[in-house]
Amino acid sequence: MLRALLKTMRPRQWTKNGFIFAALVFDGKLFHLQDFLRTLFGFILFCLISSTVYIFNDLLDMEADRLHPEKRNRPIASGQLKAPVAMAVGVVLACLTLALGLLLAWQFALVMVVYLAMMLAYSKWLKHIPILDVLILATGFVLRVHAGTTLIVVQRFSPWLYVVMSLLALYLGFGKRRAELALLAENANNHRKVLEGYTIPLLDQFINIVSGTTILAYSLYTFFRPEAPSALMLTIPFVVYAVFRYLYLIEVEHYGGAPEEVLLSDRPLQIAIVLWGLSVLAVFYLP
Repeated sequence: MLRALLKTMRPRQWTKNGFIFAALVFDGKLFHLQDFLRTLFGFILFCLISSTVYIFNDLLDMEADRLHPEKRNRPIASGQLKAPVAMAVGVVLACLTLALGLLLAWQFALVMVVYLAMMLAYSKWLKHIPILDVLILATGFVLRVHAGTTLIVVQRFSPWLYVVMSLLALYLGFGKRRAELALLAENANNHRKVLEGYTIPLLDQFINIVSGTTILAYSLYTFFRPEAPSALMLTIPFVVYAVFRYLYLIEVEHYGGAPEEVLLSDRPLQIAIVLWGLSVLAVFYLP
């Protein structure tokens, strides 16, 4: 049962919560021990609250998942994890996580409450509305970034990063929908209702707009930073490559489109992200 519960909590998805470290890194406080520990604890709590969402999501989709060729193997749909047990764990986990978040910072707890309410509404209703479904997912990433700003005293964190994170999340979201639509073909509507509202040409237009503006927004961020903007511009090629690489994977290699799966499996993309991260650290933290 514990194994089934852990599977339902989807720890592979926890990589998304790494966005909470954005404020710490870009505000130049990565090596401030107290701020790092607060952000690390916040990251753990956000992982738990996101796992709570997955538990409730599987409870809401239990009957539909049993008709799906792959999702019927999920612990709740398959009966490995009983629905009453999953409900009890979800409620306890939500209350415990929010209480600990309140002890950390009331602003952080408020962000988690908003995130939990928004994602529960998404699981129940909003995920069936085209365009809005991707906007909600993008808002989840922005909330993660904002949660990080509530845990430290922000001095140099640029609002441009909110724009970049929003556009990047939209890019990943529309890319995922395109990959699903291409992979499932005529059966797409039977697997995910919202795909009825999309076509591949429409999603290609969305991706073209968002990918270009993502690169532009990040470039403008590097231009308008008051601290050593010329050095930060050197990180732009890594962002360009990562954006193009993800698009290549979903259109040419026909990956399933789940960003966390692509991140954990594609070595060139991993190398580009690591090089980008090292270059950012060098600009912000080397004398």
